[in-house]
Amino acid sequence: MEVLGNIHSIETCGTVDGPGVRFVVFFQGCPLRCAYCHNPDTWSTNIAHNMSASEIYDKYYGVKEFAKGGITATGGEPLLQIDFLIELFKYFKKNNVHTALDTSGALFDGSEKYSELIKYTDLVLLDIKTMNPTLHKKLTGFKNDKVLNFANYLSENNVPIWIRSVIIDGLTNKKEDLENMGKFIAKLKTVQALDVVPYHNMAIPKYEALGIKYKFKIVPQTKEETAKEARNVILNAYKENKL
Repeated sequence: MEVLGNIHSIETCGTVDGPGVRFVVFFQGCPLRCAYCHNPDTWSTNIAHNMSASEIYDKYYGVKEFAKGGITATGGEPLLQIDFLIELFKYFKKNNVHTALDTSGALFDGSEKYSELIKYTDLVLLDIKTMNPTLHKKLTGFKNDKVLNFANYLSENNVPIWIRSVIIDGLTNKKEDLENMGKFIAKLKTVQALDVVPYHNMAIPKYEALGIKYKFKIVPQTKEETAKEARNVILNAYKENKL
């Protein structure tokens, strides 16, 4: 029986979701409730736009001359549909297309399905929101232990990683937490990039349209310079602890 994915939408020429211009597939459904999520419309699992791996590839084939970077699975949380994610990446790798997974890593359980998934995964864009487990749960509803376990798993299995982190001034840029992130990343063997971005509130209209309260409405947007300073703290700790 063919596995189908619950797909929110597709962006044919994405430029911020991995190397090169990419074909970006947004998965529907996410268990996290990040206070500053910019895609709240992907949370619900009740919305169904079912697609097969071959149907998605057909759409990619029509724009492959533009989306030469490959495919990125994002969301939502793709790991919520890991069976379909495996089928999708397997199909694209069969056709020699670069695959990238954009994930929170919060659903990682170390099962055999992950061993299968990484066979067809060329890159993981891993979102580490904070090294502070209490703050992580406050921001997302989940602790960060599985996120960090997933990072270690990817490193041990030689899967390339790009680390992503959103800086919220006064919350996720505490020096100790940033230094702990740098120390943690230094232990990973396969990190290729660190993307530290400032928090913005451009998703507010989405929340209003959906009738969802935006918890960070009074939180000021983070300045670019503040994010750069946070990145420097992480990198300095990384350099000091890199084996």
